[in-house]
Amino acid sequence: MSRRAPALPLLVLPLVLAAAPASAAPEKAAIFPVELLDPGVVGGRKPRPDEIRKLALVTEELRKALQANGAVEPVDVAPQSAEIAKQAPLYKCEGCAAGIAKTLGADLAVTGYVEKGSNQIFNLNVVISDAATGKVVRGGQVVIRADTDDTWAHAMRWVVKNRLLAEPLPNRS
Repeated sequence: MSRRAPALPLLVLPLVLAAAPASAAPEKAAIFPVELLDPGVVGGRKPRPDEIRKLALVTEELRKALQANGAVEPVDVAPQSAEIAKQAPLYKCEGCAAGIAKTLGADLAVTGYVEKGSNQIFNLNVVISDAATGKVVRGGQVVIRADTDDTWAHAMRWVVKNRLLAEPLPNRS
């Protein structure tokens, strides 16, 4: 009598598919720098040096996590740095990031921002949009409850793993 392995529960299946190597080539993605939103300051403000460092840290974590999964191949956004600066903040420009990404030859536009709630509570938001249409294809958010490099980096890795790549991106097997 042969014994069959038990079937995986249906709830685990999307994560198994996301971890499996995709047969399609990675989509090109313009991964834009993560920005800061401080709603407590009327008219906004420029990030402080410590915030600039943390924003660069989470931007790099986002790039590494998306690339390591094989879901995307980052494209260099530097050729459009003047346009990015002109349109900033990208989280408020109503889809301009998709147009910039398309100009760079990317299939996807990846934007993010950290919203300051207090000195110790922040909301990290990341959105992946189709560069051709501007339509949001995936998004995720997490609350950061401490203002350290480790908590910011961990939050970005969590968003990528549990929200952005919990299922395969569209057009991928």
